[in-house]
Amino acid sequence: MGMITITDSAKQQVIDLCNEHKTDAVKLQVNGGGCSGFKYEWGFVNDAEIQKNDEVMDFNKGKLVIDGASVFYIAGTEVDYVREVFGSHFEIKNPTAKSSCGCGDSFSV
Repeated sequence: MGMITITDSAKQQVIDLCNEHKTDAVKLQVNGGGCSGFKYEWGFVNDAEIQKNDEVMDFNKGKLVIDGASVFYIAGTEVDYVREVFGSHFEIKNPTAKSSCGCGDSFSV
C-alpha cells in the first residue's frame, strides 16, 4: 500500500486483536473531535463491512483497514505498537499533524 508504515509489533498486535475478537480486521479512521480538532478512532470490521474506497493491509491472519475518507489525514504515517509496564498502546507518528494533544489520540492539520 505504501500510504502508511506499520511496524512488526503493530502487525502482530493487529493479528492478535483479530484472533481475540474473532473479526477479520482492525479499522483506523480519523474523525472530527478531540482537543486538537481531529481524533484517531479504532474499531473492528468484518470483510463484508470493508468499503471499496478503504485501504487494506492484509497480514494473512488479520487486516488493518484505513478508512477511505481518512487517507488524506494519515498519508506517510507510521503505526507502532508500544509495550510498556503500565499499559501498551498503538502509537501513531503522523507527519501531516501540525500539533497533537498530550493523550496522543487527537491532532490538528
